[in-house]
Amino acid sequence: MKRGFFTIMAAQFFSSLADQALFVGALQLLSASHAPKWQEAALVPMFALFYVILAPYVGAFADAIPKGRVMLISNSIKILGCLMMLFGTHPLMSYAIVGLGAAAYSPAKYGILTELLPASQLVKANGWIEGLTIASIILGVLLGGQLIGPNVSHVLLSLDFPLIDTSIDTPAEAAISVLIFVYLVAAWFNTRIPDTGVPMRPMPKRLLVLVPDFWRCNMRLWRDRLGQISLATTTLFWGVLGNLKYIVLGWAAVALGYDVAKASALVGVVAVGTAVGAVVASMRMKLDQATRVIPLGIAMGLLVLVLNFITNVWVAAPFLVFLGALGGFLVVPMNALLQHRGHNLMGAGRSIAVQNFNEQLCILVLGAMYSLSAGVGLSAFGAITLFGVVVAGFMWLIKRWHERNCRDHGAEVEHLLDIARNDNLHG
Repeated sequence: MKRGFFTIMAAQFFSSLADQALFVGALQLLSASHAPKWQEAALVPMFALFYVILAPYVGAFADAIPKGRVMLISNSIKILGCLMMLFGTHPLMSYAIVGLGAAAYSPAKYGILTELLPASQLVKANGWIEGLTIASIILGVLLGGQLIGPNVSHVLLSLDFPLIDTSIDTPAEAAISVLIFVYLVAAWFNTRIPDTGVPMRPMPKRLLVLVPDFWRCNMRLWRDRLGQISLATTTLFWGVLGNLKYIVLGWAAVALGYDVAKASALVGVVAVGTAVGAVVASMRMKLDQATRVIPLGIAMGLLVLVLNFITNVWVAAPFLVFLGALGGFLVVPMNALLQHRGHNLMGAGRSIAVQNFNEQLCILVLGAMYSLSAGVGLSAFGAITLFGVVVAGFMWLIKRWHERNCRDHGAEVEHLLDIARNDNLHG
């Protein structure tokens, strides 16, 4: 791997670490203010909101200026969201602003991989960056849980600065103030990311023309015989995983009697397995073999249903590790294949923006459905059943879709696989 790759990994780690810890802090803010349960469930779709609204623009923005600078600007927006949360703006609104920063960050983060590395290293690079992202989720959720916990929050709140009244009076506010410094560390790494030398694509003077351009890119990827399968798979996976962290928190409260601080550790346990699966996939899978992992998605959906029957943490922990590992092994080769097809069809930034639009739209729709269901009394067990059935059912449909493509358009599918195979060998 080139040296710049590890700088990108470090920047991504700290930015994602703060994102995940901030979710726990925002959840605690809402809980402490006795906000309705639907507002807690709405945190996930609010984070996804700007991914969907700004999808036509963020990809073009990431292709218009060096991606390290895009990541720096994005982290600055995330810091603004934290400050809004500290100074009294509603947590849902503030977290949406952090999501705005994340929406701009993602096309640059993934798009720079295709600029910096050859196709032969994309699966490995995705394995490393997804594994590191998952590691940041583990540590981020755990960090958030510890920062709002009684031991650490007591120390943070006892700090006194002469002549400065910080107005930080609660564990959640103390946690958020610490996370601002984590974002600053990520921003420093952003300044060290090298310019890849890839020619920039200037933003058009009339921004509205980006909407039909984005839609054409979206349809081009959905019509590609391999792009459509990998896009459908990653869209479903991230749509469900984005909401699963809140569902696991709800399940842990009902099945195990855990509060937010303790339950956050179980979200980290899922991420441990995902990291392991991602790293194994990066070592074992090749670009042209990505579609072979589709049956794992069906198995993953069916296994989610088993959570309804687990009431012991010593059974739950290894089960969640295994569940996460299946997901990690599934998403890494599919993500690499999607990046490969998108880069060939339309360029790195635009293809990642299309991917983010579809994935975050799925998170938004599923999150809105869950938030609405929570408002009318859907239990955690009901949510788990619903999500498990959705994953298994849609992955079965995706499997049938790919089989039909191979049967009806076999020559085209084989030609695209040959391109991936050759790029993997000679890229």
